[in-house]
Amino acid sequence: MKFVHLHVHSHYSLLDGLGKIDDLLQRTKELGYSALALTDHGNLYGTIEFYKKAKSLGIKPLIGAELYLAKRTRFDRTPKIDSKSYHLTVLTENEKGYKNLIKLVSKAYLEGFYYKPRVDKELLREYHEGLIVLSGCPNGEIPRLILEGNYDLAKKKVFEYLEIFGKDNFFIEINYHPNLEDVKKLKKALIDLAKETNLKTVATYDVHYVYPEDKEIHDIFLAIQQGKDVEEEDRLSMKADDFSLADEKRIYELYGDIEEAILNTLEIAERINLEIELGKHKYPVFPLPPGMTENEYLRKLTYEGLKKRGLENNPKARERMNYELDVIEKTGFSGYFLIIQDVVNYAKKEKILVGPGRGSAAGSLVSYLLGITEINPLKYDLLFERFLNPERVEAPDIDVDVSDIKRDLIFEYLKKKYGENSFAQIITFGKMASRAAVRDIGRALGFSFSFVDKLARLIPPNMSLSEVESLSDVQKVFKEEPKYKSILEYAKRVEKVVRHVSVHASGVVIAPGDILEILPLQFAPQEVSRIITQYDMNAISDLGLLKMDFLGLRTLSIIEDTLRIIKERHVKEIDFKNLNEDNFEDEVREIYSQGKTIGVFQVEGKGMTEALKQIKPKNLEELSAVLALYRPGPVKLISDYVKRKYGKEPVEYLHPLLEPILSVTYGILVYQEQLMKIATDLAGFTLSEADVLRKAVGKKKVDILQSLKTKLIEGMIKKGISENLAQKIWNWIEPFGQYGFNKSHSISYAYVSYLAAYLKANYPLEFINACLIHEGHDVERIYVYLEEAKKYGFKVLPPDINESDFYFKIVSNETIRFGLGSIKNVGRPLVEAILEERKINGSFKSLIDFFSRVKHKDLNKKSIESLIKAGAFDRFAQREVLISNLDKILNYSNKIKNFVLGKSLFGNKNSDLFFPTFTSLSKIEIYRYEKELLGIYLSGHPFEDFEKFLGGRVKKIRDILNANENLKISLAGVLNKFERKINKDKKPFAYLEIEDLSGRIEVFLPPEIYTNYFEILKEGDIYFIIGETRKKDKIYVLADIIQNITDLKKIKNLKSSILI
Repeated sequence: MKFVHLHVHSHYSLLDGLGKIDDLLQRTKELGYSALALTDHGNLYGTIEFYKKAKSLGIKPLIGAELYLAKRTRFDRTPKIDSKSYHLTVLTENEKGYKNLIKLVSKAYLEGFYYKPRVDKELLREYHEGLIVLSGCPNGEIPRLILEGNYDLAKKKVFEYLEIFGKDNFFIEINYHPNLEDVKKLKKALIDLAKETNLKTVATYDVHYVYPEDKEIHDIFLAIQQGKDVEEEDRLSMKADDFSLADEKRIYELYGDIEEAILNTLEIAERINLEIELGKHKYPVFPLPPGMTENEYLRKLTYEGLKKRGLENNPKARERMNYELDVIEKTGFSGYFLIIQDVVNYAKKEKILVGPGRGSAAGSLVSYLLGITEINPLKYDLLFERFLNPERVEAPDIDVDVSDIKRDLIFEYLKKKYGENSFAQIITFGKMASRAAVRDIGRALGFSFSFVDKLARLIPPNMSLSEVESLSDVQKVFKEEPKYKSILEYAKRVEKVVRHVSVHASGVVIAPGDILEILPLQFAPQEVSRIITQYDMNAISDLGLLKMDFLGLRTLSIIEDTLRIIKERHVKEIDFKNLNEDNFEDEVREIYSQGKTIGVFQVEGKGMTEALKQIKPKNLEELSAVLALYRPGPVKLISDYVKRKYGKEPVEYLHPLLEPILSVTYGILVYQEQLMKIATDLAGFTLSEADVLRKAVGKKKVDILQSLKTKLIEGMIKKGISENLAQKIWNWIEPFGQYGFNKSHSISYAYVSYLAAYLKANYPLEFINACLIHEGHDVERIYVYLEEAKKYGFKVLPPDINESDFYFKIVSNETIRFGLGSIKNVGRPLVEAILEERKINGSFKSLIDFFSRVKHKDLNKKSIESLIKAGAFDRFAQREVLISNLDKILNYSNKIKNFVLGKSLFGNKNSDLFFPTFTSLSKIEIYRYEKELLGIYLSGHPFEDFEKFLGGRVKKIRDILNANENLKISLAGVLNKFERKINKDKKPFAYLEIEDLSGRIEVFLPPEIYTNYFEILKEGDIYFIIGETRKKDKIYVLADIIQNITDLKKIKNLKSSILI
């Protein structure tokens, strides 16, 4: 082949690229090309994936980017002038060029972002070495000047680029798509320009998708990305020409007259010599005591941990510790353990609550002795090889759960210790999921939501569209409406295409030195204070960098705050080391066995509480089993577990050797660790070999399962087990891969759940208060906790100017107050000023006292009105009196701002304003003010009387939100708001927000339903609705019948059949 594609966009060109890396490379292979470039728009997102996969296919990867070049400098941001930028095609010739391109794309984001990540010529001059640069597509600076009639200026710019990059490194790019406007003229002008400046031309094809037949789906995809209909003309479209990965025949048709431009692509590809080092660990250096190696220091700390944990005289612990340390040293991960223990112990020292363990790391005794985890793996038969397998060396992965509100403190510590320029959070790529693909395709093609939703809701979560196609329900709708089949076909082609970028929930990376020497950076979307990598977790692992996961766990923050409140109220510190995980306290058993689990980690759902009521866990081992069993697949084994636990069914084993392994779970195979022990104890596998079996069974690796099966059966026969029984045991364990769970993780999370249950059982008021503090931003969760508080005999009251803090606060043995920070229109600075004044000079004695002491710029009409309507001044006068006299209060407030220091405008601050008249407010109006300003109905609820009347004829909204899809249901509640919209067919539809005492839910009215009922819709009225559950991001209701039942007296006088 004589041609190489040097201008190629993958789906990492987020607005307009459709081709996935695998597909582009496969097509390259099919067409016989020896090399391929990747030049995505302004980023290097796909670099490592592309590099690895190209190498594995024998294709030479050429790394590059199509940079955005600022028209002036990267710092200029004048609208209409700097909002548009030029394009420049840049390839890396060698390692120096690769490092320079990393810096260019990073600085484009970190310094030059304005609509697009932009470089300027100053940066190009600074980082020009090792780069091969093409003049760009028709949006390049030189082509654009030619198209604008500025040929002479374009020629002048050529010399500017030559001065920056040198004659051998700058080429005139001929990017020729003949159906585009003015390109023939441009092609000729560029050829002339190259001759006049004695430069070489390079033929490129602006690849945005893989196959020519992808043109149509690419156009639909562009419409989706812009949120538009394909029929709309005012949008970006590339359907005028072909932008596929063209074959050489097509290239010669376009560039045959300038064959040297084709051959120059080969010359460039041959010049490029870039090797990216993968697989070799690049960890930061952990500071060591003088004269010690990493291995020596790790051993020292671990031996100290053995004593602290009281295990120095335990021979099993000592043997296991030495074995693990030998493996860690042999695999070269001592430094890793030192880094992790250091940051975890820093967090503990700073009173940041850290989880007891997460994932397989809890299987390591060394982790336990270093204080990284709090679960003794010897006690629960947790296996080190599940975490670090000496026979298949992969970097260990210790994930750490921390209090979600203090996670950034850990990041700051890491930056300080290893250098600001060595640290970054990790990017993640949001890809088009199956249901979203169907809905987006349908919307872009102009179909109504209800039409597309009929197909979308047939798609099970996490099932690919290729698998969906064969489902009987899907086949049925294909027959009913053939258009569904074409929607699905289109959707399959955009499924798993990168849609957007975001910050990984927990991942961070630390480099050994300046991170920009290794990988590119950018700001997080909409968050310029947070710097993230342009490479994802997989790429960072491939590069051998240290990645760590710090997951912010809200439950830890709730536990942390519960402990704080207990200490404040009872002058008592709870030491979890004194708890009995082997035999739960009676109060804790009651929490689980009676399903009182609101707010308790991992065990809140209805199905889970039913499982807990049956199993009644009495210790951590049993609670762990519940967590492991209550998942799709093994959930059917819960009834067997219960029967065996309570002696209603015998516990039987296929072989006596299975009893010590499975007795803890009553003969049921629950954990991956149990599978591994079966392989070692019954078949003579090493634990490392058993871990290979675990992975193979779990991932259904058919290619290696057969050989492992043979080895396992032969091993059992050698142990005296008959071939027939050995085969039976294999048949029993093989399906385990579908549901087997990691016991290290399960035990760790069971422990967190136990801590939360203990606190709730013994300090329910403090626990509910902490839950409200940390989940008070979520209205649905507030309602859940209000109901829970009521069950315990506690009250949650509106905010009070003297009793409330910023967040929820306990004010008596049975009362919690809303926080002042919860009131809409009252910002943090004003609340902090109020609290500071109260702290210094005591409680406010009257409105006069309040206004004379709090003189903050944010104390204005809006904030005063909000404080009054939310109930914060109820102690000084009835709310209806204050609301009726709002103008008078505001007038006094404005006057006092101007009073002379020392001369009170009102005289005695203990007296108050006098309000001779007021207008009565109904309790419903009071409720609505609270709803408006606190987000919930608090003092009462407009639906209260209706709920008593309706009884069991409607489902609680909280239960509907936890229900499955496609259930026929009846609900009722107050209409908080409704939003009317118009679809592509110019037909109106609506979204309603309906709320009862348990929560709120979205109700969708498609055009045919909206038309029937729009006249009766009024915010604040009460409605009875019949419909079906649907799910998008969460459960909503598709309405079928709606009735206004606001006039309760009238409804009561009618027959109950009015509620159909």
